[in-house]
Amino acid sequence: KALLKAGEALHTARNLGAYGLAERLADPGTEAGATGGDLGGAAQVADPQAAADQGNPLEIVREKLSGIKNKKFMKAFEKTTYVQGQAKFTGPRTVSVDGQEYTAKYIYIATGTVPNIPPIPGLAEVPDLLTNVNLFELPVIPQSMTIIGGGAIGCEMAQAFRRLGCQVSVVHIDQHIVPLADQDAAAVLQEALAADGIKVYNAHKIEGVSQEGGQNVVTIKPLDGSGQAVKLKSEKVLVAAGRSPAISELGLEKAGIKTGPLGIKTDKYLRTNRRRIFAVGDCNGYSLFSHSAMHQGMLALMRAVSPLPMRMFQSRRYQVPWAVFTQPELAEVGINEKQAREHGIKFEVIKKEYRSYGRTVADGHPDGFIKVITNPFGRIYGVTIVGQAASELIHEWVFAIQHKKSMFSIMMMQHAFPSISMINKMVCEDWMMKRMESRLLRRIIRLLV
Repeated sequence: KALLKAGEALHTARNLGAYGLAERLADPGTEAGATGGDLGGAAQVADPQAAADQGNPLEIVREKLSGIKNKKFMKAFEKTTYVQGQAKFTGPRTVSVDGQEYTAKYIYIATGTVPNIPPIPGLAEVPDLLTNVNLFELPVIPQSMTIIGGGAIGCEMAQAFRRLGCQVSVVHIDQHIVPLADQDAAAVLQEALAADGIKVYNAHKIEGVSQEGGQNVVTIKPLDGSGQAVKLKSEKVLVAAGRSPAISELGLEKAGIKTGPLGIKTDKYLRTNRRRIFAVGDCNGYSLFSHSAMHQGMLALMRAVSPLPMRMFQSRRYQVPWAVFTQPELAEVGINEKQAREHGIKFEVIKKEYRSYGRTVADGHPDGFIKVITNPFGRIYGVTIVGQAASELIHEWVFAIQHKKSMFSIMMMQHAFPSISMINKMVCEDWMMKRMESRLLRRIIRLLV
């Protein structure tokens, strides 16, 4: 996210013309500010690579990651015995690390996932193949990059590296980027990526990877067989094609722990078939998000210390939002329009465009929308938001769905104007106005009046 922020800052500096600051940047703290001083620094640089060369954002990212590890992460283990090494089960209640055995009443498995490297001919031979694990070890921003995978990580890194001066191509097998997302929302995001100069190849298969003249050559072809093969040449290749549970080295068979195609099997309380061993986070394959892992860890700990199996400790009772931290952001909770159709749910779509609200227009972010999957009674099945602050706006809807609140409830809650969250209220007002079109309701209102 630090790299995304660096790219966003440079992008904003390059586009100050949208705010009337292309020629001069007023500084109220100086005499020049009264008449407008010359705009200096990276904001005057037209060439992306030249702008990126003024500093090394990757070094800043490394510094921030080191700070998080040394301060925040290690602080969490102040009152625990922290052991670093490869852990392996030697029995249902024992774990061995470098020959030292540890016995515990409760054991929590939270090993996460590792990058999935697809079996593409020649991919394993790519020099310094990049994944999210080693990506930030790059000494400098490369001149060019091909990204395999169009999910959240692929899109985020594509925009970050492009805005920092790298020529980027994204290729993936799905019909649209972020395949979990609403198709209309994905289209808005793809338009933004294209505006940044990112080439996106939807519904393409990779036939192979080779090297030519010191460059990596990724050969791709449309899935439907139409068109000719395209060769994408780049300095670096980043694989962002999904993840696999990091459980192969744990010796789970020694503890008799069962696994499935998605990871370690758990019950609704996140317990494995060994009731005192919990599996939380990505390793159980249920919900591959950091925030979900943290939430599951909290629930598993609460269940372990509770004498009763209370429903509040069941992980799948809780809504799981997710977000893509590009610009514009994309966020969802519940089911989207396609999923609602697949489930055979009777629903209606209420959609509010960002450009209909003065705040987002004034901020220079008019592209985007909020789409609510609901019914005539205001039940909320799911929400998709693409646009400014989508990752923040989504949480009001998480609360509403989780606590069975209706469109009417959100409409009746006062939102500070002109906060961006006002658009949540506005889409509910549109839902209510649609209800007012009912002849029956109009007759009832006339009788009451």
